[in-house]
Amino acid sequence: FIEKMEEAGSYQKFASCYNRLYKAQPELTRCIYDQYIYHLQTSFREEINDLKNEGNLEALFTTLDKLVEEAKQRETPAWRPSGIPEQDVRSAMVPYLLKQRRILQRTLKGKEEDSAKLAEIVLAGRKKIADLQKEIQKRKEEWQMIAQGSREMANALGEHH
Repeated sequence: FIEKMEEAGSYQKFASCYNRLYKAQPELTRCIYDQYIYHLQTSFREEINDLKNEGNLEALFTTLDKLVEEAKQRETPAWRPSGIPEQDVRSAMVPYLLKQRRILQRTLKGKEEDSAKLAEIVLAGRKKIADLQKEIQKRKEEWQMIAQGSREMANALGEHH
């Protein structure tokens, strides 16, 4: 990592950034660059060591390296409860999926019950509308008969005068 940082911050790039200083005093520019790289490397190393010490990373990396080496020497695949990944997935997923099915079935049953209640309400509303339409038609006919009778009466009275 540190070497890659050095490549990214090469002397040529450093000198081109401080071109006026480089042209005036190339030796001083080189000395400043060398000190900069030294301090950068030292700072990175200290920071990495601090991180390793704080997180006990050295022990964890050692354990991880051992596990990797053991896995390379192993001829059989990694341990699984059944040894067959498909069965392991199935044994973990089937209970979950069955639980989800029960939840969905309960939800569906509730929605079907709600739907049946709403259907009854709609049918009752349609029946009421049909009854009201019949009542309106009946009253309309009655009013038409009354109006017809009134016109006939008015005509009869008008003829007598």
